Amino acid sequence: MDDKRFLTGYHELHADPAVNFQLNRWINYLGPSALQEIREIAPKLTDFPNFISEFIKLGDKALADARKLHAAYYYRSAEFFMFSDNPDKQHYRNTFLRLVREHYTIDGKDYHAIPYTADGISTTLPALRLPCKTPPLDTLVMFGGSDSYIEEFLPILVELQQRGYDIVCFEGPGQGAVLEDARIPLTPHWNNPVKAVLDHFDLHDVTLMGISMGGCLVVRAAAFEKRVKRVIAYDILYDSNIWLTKLKPMKRWMTERLLKLKAKRIINRSMYRAMDKSLQLQWGIKHAMHIIGADTPYDYFSGLGEYVTGNISNLLDQDVLLMAGKEDFGVPLVQFYQQIEALKNVRSLTARLFTREEQAQNHCQVGNLSLALDVITSWIALTKRNYL
Repeated sequence: MDDKRFLTGYHELHADPAVNFQLNRWINYLGPSALQEIREIAPKLTDFPNFISEFIKLGDKALADARKLHAAYYYRSAEFFMFSDNPDKQHYRNTFLRLVREHYTIDGKDYHAIPYTADGISTTLPALRLPCKTPPLDTLVMFGGSDSYIEEFLPILVELQQRGYDIVCFEGPGQGAVLEDARIPLTPHWNNPVKAVLDHFDLHDVTLMGISMGGCLVVRAAAFEKRVKRVIAYDILYDSNIWLTKLKPMKRWMTERLLKLKAKRIINRSMYRAMDKSLQLQWGIKHAMHIIGADTPYDYFSGLGEYVTGNISNLLDQDVLLMAGKEDFGVPLVQFYQQIEALKNVRSLTARLFTREEQAQNHCQVGNLSLALDVITSWIALTKRNYL
């Protein structure tokens, strides 16, 4: 598959919206052969152990056929649903990283270890720099969401580099090697890792883009880091506590009240009971606890109160692009309008809602990545022309 082209289409492959998203996630990168292979295994994906097993089999077959990129993302799909204490997790993570780097001929000289000291932590942040081979249109500093890897985005990074941008993509606390190797959880003070990256590369006028949960973190960073001139939330995330929005109204009201009362024992007992009955809930809560550094479900829900943007959105005075899918499986559409309303003092605001007709209705426009990148690059060009 040509790395500069992405397959278009969001497919109904599984009855569960979250699982269906994961099945669609890499098809845009890998093309029609991946769609066919994933369609064939979809009926077997009745639980997460089966999901893991089937994707490992796909990865093994792709590797035997010398299809490194397919194998890499199939292994990443399997590893994604492994708990942090699974002894196979690091093996498949490292295999994914090795294969995708080999496919794109990314070597050690492209990576940087950025010194980072904040919140009582001293470590290094991995960063990948892909300089444009011609005079760059802009410097685009990027990061993903909770637990993401730089290498997940390599097809997008390479495409943006080829479109004329200097690219810096990094992993901060709660992401990639910082989480899995250094065991450092997510921080709401995202201006600190952004500052470390900008200092390291001596950058003073950049576009900052956060992907997935990064749509929350990018707003939190730009509120305090004014070397960021242009801000892209790809997609928006106004409030990270989206688990509560999925509860029935009475259950949600009761849970919110118990959190206000700090009823830790009651909430934990209730959540553990619910997790025993639902493998998906068990995976989601345990995985989120690992990322945020929480010991119990109560600690996780309490900690999410810091991952919001409404209390600092008024501090943004840059140019801002907000992106959202009309049918995002995880982020409620109301958050799109809440984020728009909260940005009172920005220099300019562009809000783009993607639809089913565009095959871009879901999270981070999985289904039409080419359209998403067209919107991003066109917005950067227009904004720089108007305000520089």
